[in-house]
This record gives sequence, C-alpha cells and structure tokens, in this order.
Amino acid sequence: MKLFVQIPCLNEEGTLGLVLDTIPRQIEGIDEVEILVVDDGSTDRTVEVAREHGVKHFVRHARNMGLARSFRDGVDYALAHGADIVVNTDGDNQYKQEYIGDLVAPVVRGEADIAIADRQTAKIAHFSWFKKRMQHVGSQVVNYAAGTRLPDAASGFRAYSKNALLKLNVITQFSYCMETIIQAGNKRLRIASVPITTNPKTRESRLFNNIFQHMAKSGGAITRSYLMFKPHVVLGWLAAFFAVVGAVPFIRFFVLWLMGTAGGHIQSLVFGTTMLVAALLCVALLVIADLQRTNRVLIEETLERVKNIEYGRVDDTQIPGIRAALIPGLLPGVDDPCGRED
Repeated sequence: MKLFVQIPCLNEEGTLGLVLDTIPRQIEGIDEVEILVVDDGSTDRTVEVAREHGVKHFVRHARNMGLARSFRDGVDYALAHGADIVVNTDGDNQYKQEYIGDLVAPVVRGEADIAIADRQTAKIAHFSWFKKRMQHVGSQVVNYAAGTRLPDAASGFRAYSKNALLKLNVITQFSYCMETIIQAGNKRLRIASVPITTNPKTRESRLFNNIFQHMAKSGGAITRSYLMFKPHVVLGWLAAFFAVVGAVPFIRFFVLWLMGTAGGHIQSLVFGTTMLVAALLCVALLVIADLQRTNRVLIEETLERVKNIEYGRVDDTQIPGIRAALIPGLLPGVDDPCGRED
C-alpha cells in the first residue's frame, strides 16, 4: 500500500525543512511513503529546500492558485503515481507529522474513508477566545450540513483513501476543507476524527487577512456546498414561509368581507398576492434545482468512472476488513462461469 504525503507550500523555506524531517518513513500497514510538495507559486527557496531534503515529487504552479487548487492538483498527481492513501499536511509546521501514523490507521484498517485530525482547538494557547468559539460554531454548522459529528471541521491535516478521492470533486477556490466534508457526508463516506496536538504558531495565515474574512469565505463555501446537495431544504422552507405570509392577508380580507368592512383593504390583497407569487417562484426554482441536482449526480458518477479508468480501480482486497465482491464477467481476470461468448 502506497502513501503520499502532500504538502501545499507558498514561500515556506523557513519551516518546510522541519516538516520534512519529522515525516515518518515507516508506518504500520504502509509499504511505501512518498512525499509530494505542491509549490503554489513560491518566490523563495521552497523548492530548493525540498530537493535538499530528498523530495522527488513536485507539482508547481507558475503563480498562486490557492489552497483548493493546490489540493486538487496534488491529489491528481498522487493518484496518477499509484497512491492508495493521501495525507494532506501544511508546510508551516503547524501539525506534528509524528501523528501521520495515527491519522492513516483508521483508513488502513478499513474503518474510515477519511480521517481528520482534531486539533482540540479549545486547548490551543495562541487561539483567542473568540476564535475558539467561532471554530466550534463553524464545526457545528458544517456538521449540520454534512450530517457528521466532527469536533474540528476546519482542520487541514487529513488522510483520504483512494476510494474517497475518486468520489470527491473540489469546486471551491478558497479552501477544500469544508467542501470535502459536506460532500463526503452527503455521499455517505465514513469519516473518523483523530485527536492530536499542534506545534507552536510560526506565522499568520495566508488564506485570509482576519478571522472575519475567513468566516465570510468559509460561510460562502458551506452555503454553496449545502445548496448543491440539499436545495429542497432552503427553497422548500422559503416557499412555505412566503405561502403562509401571503395567506394571512387573504384570510384577513375574507374575515373583513364577512363583517362587511372589506373596503379600503385592497392593499392586503396586493401584499398577499406578491407573497404568493414569491412562493410559486420558490417552488419553480426548487423544481429546477432538483433537476440540476439529478444532472450533477449523473455527471459525478461519470467522473468517478473516468477516474477509475485513469487511475485504476480501488483494490479493496488490500485493505483489512474489506473484501471486494467480484462479479463474474464485470472485472478483469474473473471468468464467466456460464461460459458465455460476446
């Protein structure tokens, strides 16, 4: 079983060496450990430092493309080079690489498709009280959208099985963290949480200028991903709200009409009609969104089949606890007992 540890980097010459020195080369259940550096337009000696530490696998961007694109390109490279598990870590030495063995263990045992490190943010000294609270709230929002119970949804220290990576499609331009959890949860992939501790802070984040910008971008990514999978929840509730609000003026006007005092209340009918039209529009959008959702599911299934052809099918028989159900005539090397000839 081959493990790729990918490290997205943007000007990390000062800390990358520490990360590379602490990555374990021998992990239980893993036959090969490869290191991949994704250079996202660095202008310092990041690549040279990586080469000095023996790194042979690189993905290089001519300019900064963002964390989500770096993750996606790194995954494509790793899968193309035979990766069975991909671990994503950071080049700023935030995470203790000694935990990689613990992180991949649930995936190696076949107990999880994805393992996410729990940084135990409530215990991180350099996190302010406000940031700790927002991390908790953000994780709860993601858990609601994904149907999961993860204590640290924003953690970027993760292990993905090949099966999970074939099913996930990163679309956002900001960060893959929230999007992949929501996708994985809605696609019924198994996600495990592994508690860890982190290293002291080495620099400020380059993903955002302040926590409020981070909250805004993360909120947009969560909303977009949630609407992809559950548009009926948002549009259905909006349609119900507008319908109820629109019905109230009509009921009021009808009561006044029975009492013989309906004159002069035409504005209630106008307001009610507007609300009912809004409800009908929400229903129409719901129908369109549901059709688009069906189309997206079909496209994703096609993409998964294409990835299977490009990167090779997942051999579940190599993972303890999982055995592939080999169907005669459908998989290479399996004889058809019926002796049919096509």
